[in-house]
Amino acid sequence: ALSGVGGRALRPREPWLDGILRQTGRENSGSRALFGGGQRASGTGRSDGHPFGDAGGAADSRGPRFDLRVPPQGYGWWYADGISDDGAFGFAIIAMIGSVFSPYYAWSGRHNPHNFNGLNVGLYGKGVKRWTLTERSNRSLKQAEAKLNIGPSHLEWDGAALCVTVDEWAVPFPRKVRGELRIIPEGVNETAFSLDRAGRHQWCPIAPKCRIEARFDQPSLRFSGHGYIDSNWGSEPLEAAFSHWDWSRAPLKNGAGLLYDAFETDGTNRQLALAFKNNGTFEQAAPPKRQTLRRCPIWRMPRTTLADDAVQPRIQQTQEDTPFYSRSWLDTEFQGERTLAVHESLDLKKFANPIVRRMLPFRMPRWG
Repeated sequence: ALSGVGGRALRPREPWLDGILRQTGRENSGSRALFGGGQRASGTGRSDGHPFGDAGGAADSRGPRFDLRVPPQGYGWWYADGISDDGAFGFAIIAMIGSVFSPYYAWSGRHNPHNFNGLNVGLYGKGVKRWTLTERSNRSLKQAEAKLNIGPSHLEWDGAALCVTVDEWAVPFPRKVRGELRIIPEGVNETAFSLDRAGRHQWCPIAPKCRIEARFDQPSLRFSGHGYIDSNWGSEPLEAAFSHWDWSRAPLKNGAGLLYDAFETDGTNRQLALAFKNNGTFEQAAPPKRQTLRRCPIWRMPRTTLADDAVQPRIQQTQEDTPFYSRSWLDTEFQGERTLAVHESLDLKKFANPIVRRMLPFRMPRWG
């Protein structure tokens, strides 16, 4: 049972989502979550509504599913991040089909999303910082239920953990990035959330709290720590629905906290605050107050977060500083517990600017 969440089984609104979940021959008991206290319930997909394993099986049988069929104009991605236990190193990865930030996909008219794929890898820490995002064609893409190959790199769900093999080149300075990540959920979640009122953009926090093991040969790097896995998918470009959003995930002693603060293009503000337990169940909390963070040091992009009045969130490090996107580590609190959170800000108005789009190929070369 999920506290504070109304329940009934739902079928996905978008027909292209059919068949992307593992099935057991029975319908799962479903739930749909109320997004932003006081607003209507969002129409989330359930038993075959998001790329996630069967909700009725054993915990080690569930996990992300990679044979997602993305429609024209659409996208799908799988995201994971991690921070070492001592806070010295970290990573973020995004495996994308119908790459939402690809200028090539936008210029093509977005008719064939499976021809625009990429694995974004960010490594963070003194002496090891790297950034990769090589876009590839459909000839480099191989999809199976439990495995996704994009060029020489791949993601695989082994029944208990997400295993990532990275074999990429960093940009803008070409340096090899080669290594392995093992991301082990402490609990799994099978509820997806509509980020927009029309239900065209979905988000599933698959594993809000994980243990991670990172081993890289190039650069030389080894660490363990805490991590996170989620998935997003949609049937139209992000900039068609949203002007900007701020998101964060925070590890807690007995679970994790997740915060979304999204603005649709018509100015509607949708907020979400979730408190997850280690076993993957969650409660929905009233979203805290929006607080302003200091701007990014280079591109001066504004950042905000949700936090209680008594809390003074502080940017500890800025990992990514671009004209439209930032990723940071944030010293903050969630429901009274001090924590180091991963925080992202995304400005889709700036992203849609033609000048910004023409800058992207310098950080996103395309092969094939």
